[in-house]
Amino acid sequence: MVTTIEAEAIEIDPQTQVVNDDGSSFADFTDELNSFTTSVTGSISKYPFENGRRYHAFKSGTYPLPNDELEAERMNVVHHMLKKAIGDRLFVAPVPEPHRILDVGTGTGIWAIEMGDAHPQAEILGNDLSPIQPSWVPPNVRFEVDDFESDWAFSTPFDFIFLRTLYFSVADWPRLVKQAYNGVKPGGWVEFQELDLQYYSEDGSFKDSSAMAGWLKILLDSSRNAGRDPCPGPKVEGWVKEAGFRNVVHQKIKVPIGPWAKEKRQKDIGLFNLVQTLDGLEGFSMRLFTNVLGWRPEEVEVMCSKVRVELKSKSNHVMYDLHVVYAQKPE
Repeated sequence: MVTTIEAEAIEIDPQTQVVNDDGSSFADFTDELNSFTTSVTGSISKYPFENGRRYHAFKSGTYPLPNDELEAERMNVVHHMLKKAIGDRLFVAPVPEPHRILDVGTGTGIWAIEMGDAHPQAEILGNDLSPIQPSWVPPNVRFEVDDFESDWAFSTPFDFIFLRTLYFSVADWPRLVKQAYNGVKPGGWVEFQELDLQYYSEDGSFKDSSAMAGWLKILLDSSRNAGRDPCPGPKVEGWVKEAGFRNVVHQKIKVPIGPWAKEKRQKDIGLFNLVQTLDGLEGFSMRLFTNVLGWRPEEVEVMCSKVRVELKSKSNHVMYDLHVVYAQKPE
C-alpha cells in the first residue's frame, strides 16, 4: 500500500503584501524577527576552523556545514520548525510503544532527548560525526560518534529508526535506506523527514532574476558537484519502496520562509524558517562556495547580504517542501 498526501495551498496574509508604486518593496519582517528571536534565544577534540567557522574533525570534509554553537542554535530552531510542521509531534509513523530507537545523524541530539523524556521505557541511541550533544540527558538516551554511511554493526535491531534533514550529508541514499531496512526489526518502522530545498512561490513572487534564486542555484549545484543531493525529499518514497518496505505513506508539507501566511500555525512555521535560514546563510554557503567553486570569503558574504535583504522582504512569499515518508518492514 502506498499513500501520498498532497499539501494544500498556503493563503497569504494581506498585511504582508506591501508593494510600492514601482513594484518594489522596502517593508520587511525585521520587527517580527526581533520579537521572535528574543523568545527563542538560549536554545533549547580538535575541530578545524575555516573562515571563522568550526567544522567536524571525524572524517573531516565529508559534511560541508559547520558544527559550532551558531549552527547548533540553528539546528535547534529547525527542530522546532519541523515539529510544528507535522502537528506539534516528534514523528508521525504509527509506531507502537518502542523499546529501541535509532536517531540517525542526531545533530544536537534535541530530538533524541525529547523522545527520551516522552518514552522513558525506550532505549534511544543517536549518532553523528560531531560530539556536540549535551552531557546532561535522560538516562535512557546515549550518543556516539559514528559515520552513518559506514557499515552498520548494531548487535540488536531497532523498533524505530528516525532520519531527518540529512540533505548535504549523504553520498549514497539507496545504500543508506537499505541499511535502515536491515537495521530495523520485522514489523518495525522507519521515518524520513527530508526537504526539497528548491524554493518556489504560488503567486509568482519568487523571481529567477532575484539574488535569492541566483544564490540557491549556485548552492544546489555546488552540493551536487560535491556528491551530496541537496533535494532528496521527493525521491525518498522510491528509495524506501525499492529497499523492500511496505505500508509506505508519503506526506508533502509546504514550509513557508517568513511569516507571510495568513493562518497562525503557518505564520509561526514561517518565522522559525526565516530565523534558521538567515542564521544559516553563511554556514550553508561558505565551505561549498570557497572549497568547491573557489570563491573568496568576501564574495560569499556579499552574496549572502543581498539574499538576506530579499528573504526579509514582505513581498516575497517563498516556500519549499518537506517530505515525510514512513514505512514498515514486513513481518
